[in-house]
Amino acid sequence: MPSKPDSQAAPGLGIAVLLTTLVALGPLSTDFYLPSLPAMTAALGTDVAGTQLTLSIFLGGFAIGQLFYGPLSDRFGRRPLMLTGLVIFLVASIACALAPNIETLIVARFVQAIGACAGPVLGRTVVRDLYGPKDSARMLSYISAAMALAPLLGPVFGGWLSVAFSWRATFVFLIIYSALQTAATWRLLAESNRHPDPTAIQPRRILANYATLLRDTTYRGVLMCNGLAYAGMFAFISGAPFVFINLFGFSPQTMGLAFGLMVSGFITGTMSSGRLASRHGPDVILTAGVGVGSAGGVVMLLMALVGWQHPAAVMVPMWLVTCGIGFIMPNATAIALAPWPTMAGAAASLMGFSQMALAAAFGIFVGHSFTDSTVPMAAAISAGMGGSLLSYLLWVRPASRRA
Repeated sequence: MPSKPDSQAAPGLGIAVLLTTLVALGPLSTDFYLPSLPAMTAALGTDVAGTQLTLSIFLGGFAIGQLFYGPLSDRFGRRPLMLTGLVIFLVASIACALAPNIETLIVARFVQAIGACAGPVLGRTVVRDLYGPKDSARMLSYISAAMALAPLLGPVFGGWLSVAFSWRATFVFLIIYSALQTAATWRLLAESNRHPDPTAIQPRRILANYATLLRDTTYRGVLMCNGLAYAGMFAFISGAPFVFINLFGFSPQTMGLAFGLMVSGFITGTMSSGRLASRHGPDVILTAGVGVGSAGGVVMLLMALVGWQHPAAVMVPMWLVTCGIGFIMPNATAIALAPWPTMAGAAASLMGFSQMALAAAFGIFVGHSFTDSTVPMAAAISAGMGGSLLSYLLWVRPASRRA
């Protein structure tokens, strides 16, 4: 797609809002249709594992796509790749809304993910381009807090659409959303990559860049710390509709409200992180995040193992988990991208790939191990947060002490 003229104004509120909505494209694509999963299972004549695959295949496509968007944007610029991704997402959303069976929906979700991942990976890279390493942690925290409106309002609105119309209405909403996003991006987003790298898409160069990143102890640590924390949260995202609706007897609308309460923990964490960023470095805030999140995961698992099958036994510890993740994600991203100005796209791509690949694996586990118990979901959440803590202790903390 053609690029806009090479003029670039100082970042303002309009760009911040646009970047927030672009980064939110991925979460919105999953959270918005969560309350529809049980109804979708019945309407398409499939089982829980089949419906869960529409989530896991989305994350698989999301992970794969990110490996390419970063290097391509380092070579050709952020804007044309963002627009291309949005158009792919729009077309795939139409296919999802019209899908006659679960097999078609699974394929359409994979293609939809290839388009959707442009928003988060390139949106964060544009933040790094525009705000630099010093202010990007603060800006990413505020974007993450605002972005949380997607999982906060998405399940509520999606549940209402599912009951009032059908599960297909959730994809109609995504069609409208992506059409508006495409128009806004064309109009507002100027090119932010001021130093395109002609060698960025050479296969040998791509592999060399990824190898360089993975050899760095700090990058490797925050990569796993962030990825495993997100995977733990996705275990909740993929399991919650069936736990709350099938096990606890919630309606889709009530399930959306309960999910929104969990998201308030994420908002609390990201907003607190943004305020603390002016007084503390991202490594200090990351420490708090892995501690709080891991504690929540352990509490939830213990409650599940002793047999307390009650909404509070999930919601209270999950609030702590999401609050901790609200600290982890923006600061892990800032730490990961700061040392790599010429490889910001590749660094963001690899981080996004690991995040989504781990989340897909955790989602498949939850889908295939679902029983009339919260134990499988709680175990996956606890494993993700425990792995995040272990990654921090093994790699991030020793590296920060040597710095």
